[in-house]
Amino acid sequence: MMNFLLSLTPIILILILMVGYKWSAARAGAAGYLWVLCLAVLFFGANPKLLAYAHTKALLLTIDVLMIVWTAFLLYRVTDEAGAIKTIGEALPHLTNDKGMQIIVIGWVFASFLQGVGGFGVPVAVTAPMLVGLGFSPLVAVVSGSVGHAWAVTFGSMGSSFQALIASTNLPDYMLAPYAAIFLGIAGIAGGFMVAYICGGWKALRRLYGVVIIIGLVMGFAHYCVAVTRLWNIASFVGGIAGLVVAFPLARRFRGEQTDNGVLNWKALAVALLGYLVLIIVILIVQVFPPVKQILSKVVLSVEFPEISTSSGILGNAPFVTPAGSGRNIVLFRHTGMVLLYTSILAYVIYRWAGCYSRGSAQRIINGTLSSVLSSSVSITSMVTMAVIMEHTGMTDILARGMASGVGVLFPLVSPWIGGLGAFITGSNTNSNVVFAGLQMQTALLLKLNVAIILAGQTAGGALASAIAPTKIIVGASTAGMAGKEGEVMRLLAPYIGMLIVIISILTVLGVWLVI
Repeated sequence: MMNFLLSLTPIILILILMVGYKWSAARAGAAGYLWVLCLAVLFFGANPKLLAYAHTKALLLTIDVLMIVWTAFLLYRVTDEAGAIKTIGEALPHLTNDKGMQIIVIGWVFASFLQGVGGFGVPVAVTAPMLVGLGFSPLVAVVSGSVGHAWAVTFGSMGSSFQALIASTNLPDYMLAPYAAIFLGIAGIAGGFMVAYICGGWKALRRLYGVVIIIGLVMGFAHYCVAVTRLWNIASFVGGIAGLVVAFPLARRFRGEQTDNGVLNWKALAVALLGYLVLIIVILIVQVFPPVKQILSKVVLSVEFPEISTSSGILGNAPFVTPAGSGRNIVLFRHTGMVLLYTSILAYVIYRWAGCYSRGSAQRIINGTLSSVLSSSVSITSMVTMAVIMEHTGMTDILARGMASGVGVLFPLVSPWIGGLGAFITGSNTNSNVVFAGLQMQTALLLKLNVAIILAGQTAGGALASAIAPTKIIVGASTAGMAGKEGEVMRLLAPYIGMLIVIISILTVLGVWLVI
C-alpha cells in the first residue's frame, strides 16, 4: 500500500499545483519531474545507470512528439500569416444566414477543421469572435466551439496526441487507430447535436438533426478511413474538409432570411486553400510513392538499451527489471514533423508568390511559432521524462496493479475518465497520453482486457476533456471578450463534456465485452 501511495503522489502533486494553485503545465510538470526523481532514488532503488538510460529514452520520445508539435504550429502560422484562415472563415457566412446552420458550420465543422491543422487552442480562438460577429452571445460562441472541436483532438494538430500514444506504449499505429477513430467519430456526431442544442435548444435540434447526422457521418467516416490507412496525422484535417464540403449544399438549403453578405472572393478562397492542398500532396507522395518513401527512410534515429534493473528499495520492494530493447525509433526524414516542415516551406513559397505576405512575415511566423510552443514543449519534456522514470522504476506497474485490484471489472468504465483527468490537469491530450497511456496499458494487460480498446478510451477521454482545461478556456474567453468570466464558460461547458465522456465510457465497456 505504501508503494502505491508513493507512486500516486506525482499525479496528485501535479493536480494540486495546477488546479489548486493554478500553476502552468510547464511549472507543474517540472515539479512533478523533480519529485519523481527524488522518489526514484530514495524509495524505488534508481541508480545512476538506470536514470541515465531513462533520460535518454525520454529524450527520444520527446523529440518524436515535439517534432510534430513544433511543425504543426509552424504550418498554422504560415497559413495564418498569409490570411488563409481569415479568408476561409469569412467565406463561411456566405453559405447561409440561418443561425442554426451558421453555428453548426463554424462552431462544429470549421472548428474541427482548425483542430486538424492547428490545435493548441486555435479552434475556439478563431471561431468564437467569428460567431460573436454574426450575432451570437460570447458565451454561446466559446462553448459551441469548445464542444464542436473536441472530438478532433487526438488526430488533430497533425496527430501529435496520437503520436504520443504510440510513443508511450510502443504499440503500432494500425493497432491503436481503428478503435480510437470509431470512439471519436461517435463523439463527433454527439458533439454536433450538442452544438445545435446550444444554439437554439430542442427546437433547433429537431429542425437540424438530419443535417447533423449527415455531416457527422461524413466527417466521422472520412476521419476513420484516413486513420486506418496509416495517414492518421491528417485524419482530423481530412474529416474537417469532408465536413466543409458536404456542409456547403446543406447550408444552401437552410439559408434563412436573405441579407447582403457582400461578394465572395472565390480567387482569394482558392489561394487560401492552396497551403492545405500542398499538405495533402506532400503527405501522399511521402507515404505512398515507394521510391520517395525508400529514400526518406534511410536515416533512422535509434538507440539500443541493455536490460536495466533497480536496486532493492528501502520499503522492501524487489528489484524491478526493464528488458533490453531499442527506444523510440525515429525515421527522421519521413517523420510527420519533417513532412509538415516540407509543407510549411512549400506553402510559404506559394503564398509569397501569390503576394499574401507583407514585409517581415518570415520573422513574425518564426517568432509566433516559438512563443506559442515554448511553454508546451517544456511541459511535454518534463512530463515525458517523469513518465519514463516512473515506468523504469516500477511505479507505473505498482499503480496498474493497485488499480486492477481496486477497480477490477469496472476499469473500462473508469479508463476514459483517467485520460480526461490527465488532459484537464495538463491542458493537453498529448500530455495525458504521455502520463497515463503506459499505466492504462499495464492495467489492461493485468486484467486481460483488449489493450487497443482501453487506450482508445484513454485518448478519447483525454481529447474531450482537453476542451474544458483551464488553459484552453482562458484562450477562448479572451478572444470573445469574456476575459474574467471563465467560470461562466466552465459551468456551461462542463455538463456537455461530461456527457461526451460518459458516451466514451459506455463505448469502452461495450467494446471490451463484444470484442475478443
